[in-house]
Amino acid sequence: MRRLLLTLPLLCVPLLAAGQTLDGDQQGNPVWLQQSALAKSGQLPQGSLLVQSQNASTAGAQNNSNLSFNPLSGGTVSSSGLQYSVTPNVTAQADVTQRSWVSQPRIVGSEVGATYNTGRYSLGLSVAQDQMPNSAVVLPRVLPGAVTGVNGLADFDSSTQVNARGRFALNNNNGVLLGASMGRIRLMPGNLLGLNALDQKALSFGVEHGSVSGSIIGRTMQPEQGVGLPSSFTTDRRWNSIDLGVTWRLPWQGSLSFGAQNLWSSGNSTNTPAGPPEPDQSRTPYVQYHQDL
Repeated sequence: MRRLLLTLPLLCVPLLAAGQTLDGDQQGNPVWLQQSALAKSGQLPQGSLLVQSQNASTAGAQNNSNLSFNPLSGGTVSSSGLQYSVTPNVTAQADVTQRSWVSQPRIVGSEVGATYNTGRYSLGLSVAQDQMPNSAVVLPRVLPGAVTGVNGLADFDSSTQVNARGRFALNNNNGVLLGASMGRIRLMPGNLLGLNALDQKALSFGVEHGSVSGSIIGRTMQPEQGVGLPSSFTTDRRWNSIDLGVTWRLPWQGSLSFGAQNLWSSGNSTNTPAGPPEPDQSRTPYVQYHQDL
């Protein structure tokens, strides 16, 4: 019994690490590439299981390299993840995220993947999906604009993407982050663009320096290849955008984020005088404060 009592505190160490609230603005890093000391150093004992969770505002969602949400739309993000150490350097991960708004449908995302981590270098590959509940499909027909805008699209239905993320540690406090994503965004039937799906590609570059981190993310979308399009569309039609964000993690478990969504954007013009509606690519500067309780 005495040995069991002495062992219990040791067993709680991973849970204590998991219980720490993760910063909600880590430039595209999911739970399994955050700044948790265990996950970053690759020191999880083989066969161990690490549970992580966070609750934050949607402020961090705009820096996700897969999808872009309006940073000023409000709402909350709740996520839970599992890490299982296959070997001392390889972990498997599963993560579920829910984004909720008061007046808009929620979006549920899931991601599974694996990470190779040597301590200084890490590389993660994953497959992710985001979708709205089926009951939300009828909302655009009754309440125009009620569906959450994703990547500037008002008729977002779901998306699937393959992600690659890497980190190179310069030292204990500094690092470089790289990310890439390829996927497909599906739109609701009868959307104003007149399209069923859009192919998306994204690249991200981030830098960490102590308590300050920043990232730049570039995205491009174009109609799904090989699908018949309206006469006003061409197969090379696309929309491009660049987001920029900086986060300062404060000593009292708070964070200050500022930047701009769609700092630069472009889209091909149509051949008709009016043309179909474009995805909303208006520049959106923001300054947000988040406090972990």
